[in-house]
Amino acid sequence: MAHAHQHHHGQHHHTPHRHDQHRHDDGATPDGLPEILDLDAALFAPHLTALTGRIACLAGDDVRHIVDLGSGTGTGTFALLEQFPTARVTAVDSSPAMLERLVSAARERGLGDRVRTLEADAGAGLPGVADADLVWASASLHHLDDPATALAGIRAALRPGGLLAVAEVDGMPSFLDGGPGELEARCRAALDGLHAERLPHRGADWGSLLTAAGFSVEQERAEPWELRAPLPEGAGRYAFLVFERIRGSLDERVDADDLAALDRLIDGGPEDVRHRDDLVVRSTRRTWMARRPA
Repeated sequence: MAHAHQHHHGQHHHTPHRHDQHRHDDGATPDGLPEILDLDAALFAPHLTALTGRIACLAGDDVRHIVDLGSGTGTGTFALLEQFPTARVTAVDSSPAMLERLVSAARERGLGDRVRTLEADAGAGLPGVADADLVWASASLHHLDDPATALAGIRAALRPGGLLAVAEVDGMPSFLDGGPGELEARCRAALDGLHAERLPHRGADWGSLLTAAGFSVEQERAEPWELRAPLPEGAGRYAFLVFERIRGSLDERVDADDLAALDRLIDGGPEDVRHRDDLVVRSTRRTWMARRPA
């Protein structure tokens, strides 16, 4: 949820705070990004359903108000509305284009009356949000400039006893094995260097940060999400869009041979990921479930 971001140049750009990394802070919808988010949600739908089910077990039956922090195109919003059929969601994002897309999708699904939007930088607080039963932050907290301040704002927006569910992605997803997999590893290392400069809290120990912010951490997990052949429809397109974004970020950060190899993965030729039958889609999600003490 959206890196957005792109910091993992894959499925998330649902960012509560984007300072420099995406070059589209004018609010325009980033090219290809909504499609990446929607494909990610479709491909990993069973995993997301299992995760929101786990959240529901912890959050209990009385969830009425959910905040989706860094909502992007609304993949988390809609998964949570399905899991909590009597709840409403406040979708928070700093991109008005993303919020417009989310509202349109909610109307198409007949959910318009259960969703409201808030255009806000979560790092500066959540104006008008109070007594939330559940806050969902997927691939969004690592964008924050000052996690302690932001977590204090999230804590204030939760009711006593309310639950904060955090999900973060372990870098870019991977798709290739063998020699091409080594290319991916080099690209990942180069992206890690880029993100270390721009997103210093990516990969942070959110358990410690949540505890320091006054939350009680109840669960922490790292879950490998993997899809193998026969892959769902859209997997090749998803890989293509991810590699396209990676290629756009790595000029002067990997050597010319690697850039040429990346080009061959997206140029429509025989090595193009859209034509391959050996893709394996892998992505590791780390999750933390933390409660505001009653």
